[in-house]
Amino acid sequence: HVQLVESGGGLVQPGGSLRLSCIVSGISFSIYTMGWYRQAPGKQRELVASITNGGSTNYPDSVKGRFTISRDNVKNTVYLQMNSLKPEDTAVYYCNAPTILAAWGQGTQVTVSS
Repeated sequence: HVQLVESGGGLVQPGGSLRLSCIVSGISFSIYTMGWYRQAPGKQRELVASITNGGSTNYPDSVKGRFTISRDNVKNTVYLQMNSLKPEDTAVYYCNAPTILAAWGQGTQVTVSS
């Protein structure tokens, strides 16, 4: 079965940076588009970055220019580099493969606050 293990979250001041990692097992990682999602309290889960198996990336306007998704197909890991963080980026962050939406991992909490 698919396992998704996110890490790298924490408490950071506005303007700071964090790098999230997600180790994926149970699927042929290299052939799937991967995505990072987030869910803030009281809000629906939203996709904030995606990367195809060919390395093409896509972001919503809310994070474009600040977040960068990347992947390592040898390590079966997808990363999210987050710069210029804002309080509204506070959420639990998850990874998943958008075309199969496996069972969600535990996520990693990102809190942006002074």
